[in-house]
Amino acid sequence: MASRAEEGVILEFFRIGRYVKVSAVDTKTGTEVSIVGDPMRGEAILKRTAIQKLKYVMNKAQNGDGPPGGV
Repeated sequence: MASRAEEGVILEFFRIGRYVKVSAVDTKTGTEVSIVGDPMRGEAILKRTAIQKLKYVMNKAQNGDGPPGGV
Protein backbone atom coordinates (compact mmCIF):
# COMPACT_ATOMS: atom_id res chain seq x y z
CA MET A 1 0.00 0.00 0.00
CA ALA A 2 1.38 3.42 -0.97
CA SER A 3 0.38 6.68 0.69
CA ARG A 4 1.48 10.31 0.98
CA ALA A 5 2.53 11.31 4.48
CA GLU A 6 3.94 14.73 3.62
CA GLU A 7 4.12 16.78 0.46
CA GLY A 8 6.67 15.17 -1.85
CA VAL A 9 7.06 11.89 0.07
CA ILE A 10 5.66 8.54 -1.02
CA LEU A 11 5.36 5.80 1.59
CA GLU A 12 5.00 2.09 0.84
CA PHE A 13 4.12 -0.53 3.44
CA PHE A 14 5.02 -4.19 2.84
CA ARG A 15 3.89 -6.84 5.31
CA ILE A 16 6.61 -9.48 5.64
CA GLY A 17 5.52 -12.16 8.09
CA ARG A 18 5.45 -10.61 11.55
CA TYR A 19 7.11 -7.38 10.38
CA VAL A 20 6.37 -4.40 8.15
CA LYS A 21 8.89 -2.87 5.78
CA VAL A 22 8.23 0.84 5.21
CA SER A 23 9.92 2.58 2.28
CA ALA A 24 9.93 6.38 2.00
CA VAL A 25 10.77 8.05 -1.32
CA ASP A 26 11.36 11.77 -1.88
CA THR A 27 9.61 12.62 -5.15
CA LYS A 28 11.96 15.49 -6.01
CA THR A 29 15.28 13.68 -5.61
CA GLY A 30 14.33 10.02 -5.84
CA THR A 31 16.09 9.37 -2.53
CA GLU A 32 14.72 6.21 -0.92
CA VAL A 33 15.13 4.75 2.56
CA SER A 34 13.58 1.75 4.29
CA ILE A 35 12.88 0.69 7.84
CA VAL A 36 11.57 -2.55 9.29
CA GLY A 37 9.26 -2.43 12.27
CA ASP A 38 6.65 -4.17 14.35
CA PRO A 39 3.15 -3.57 12.93
CA MET A 40 1.81 -3.44 16.49
CA ARG A 41 3.64 -0.08 16.92
CA GLY A 42 1.06 1.54 14.66
CA GLU A 43 1.10 3.09 11.22
CA ALA A 44 1.67 6.65 12.50
CA ILE A 45 4.89 5.73 14.34
CA LEU A 46 6.21 3.70 11.39
CA LYS A 47 5.48 6.62 9.01
CA ARG A 48 7.16 9.12 11.31
CA THR A 49 10.24 6.92 11.70
CA ALA A 50 10.61 6.40 7.94
CA ILE A 51 10.21 10.13 7.23
CA GLN A 52 12.75 11.02 9.94
CA LYS A 53 15.25 8.61 8.39
CA LEU A 54 14.61 10.07 4.92
CA LYS A 55 15.22 13.61 6.21
CA TYR A 56 18.38 12.47 7.99
CA VAL A 57 19.80 10.80 4.86
CA MET A 58 18.94 13.77 2.64
CA ASN A 59 20.43 16.25 5.10
CA LYS A 60 23.59 14.18 5.34
CA ALA A 61 23.90 14.10 1.54
CA GLN A 62 23.43 17.90 1.31
CA ASN A 63 26.21 18.47 3.83
CA GLY A 64 28.63 16.26 1.91
CA ASP A 65 28.61 13.58 4.62
CA GLY A 66 26.88 10.99 2.46
CA PRO A 67 28.41 8.05 0.63
CA PRO A 68 30.54 8.71 -2.46
CA GLY A 69 28.45 9.21 -5.56
CA GLY A 70 25.39 10.44 -3.69
CA VAL A 71 22.65 8.64 -1.84
